[in-house]
Amino acid sequence: MYFVDRSIAVIKPKKPFLEWLNSLPENEVTLSLDDIRSDCTVLMIPEVNEQEDGIAYIDDMADKVFEMELASWAQDSKLWPKSRNLKTFWDWFDVEIHTVLMDSVDQDIHNSPTTDHGLH
Repeated sequence: MYFVDRSIAVIKPKKPFLEWLNSLPENEVTLSLDDIRSDCTVLMIPEVNEQEDGIAYIDDMADKVFEMELASWAQDSKLWPKSRNLKTFWDWFDVEIHTVLMDSVDQDIHNSPTTDHGLH
């Protein structure tokens, strides 16, 4: 096991995100909050010692995270909510900050840019 010099943020959709998701025209299945919170996006963030520092980091990139989450369900940005400010982000998502990240795999991590947002 290896300590990684990062912390993590788990992005968990809340009810307003679910309502938007279930209102999408191409959505054929009605999802529940449990459905969309069971396998959430996890972001590696700079190493933090305090939860508040991780939250501040997410505040600074909330617009990117918001768009990434929306795009992972609907590629067409015309379907996205018009208001995507910081308050709306926090109304739509819970964020868990975890300060310790361990790597249990004895291989290098390979990074690639997130050009394809079709995650779900």
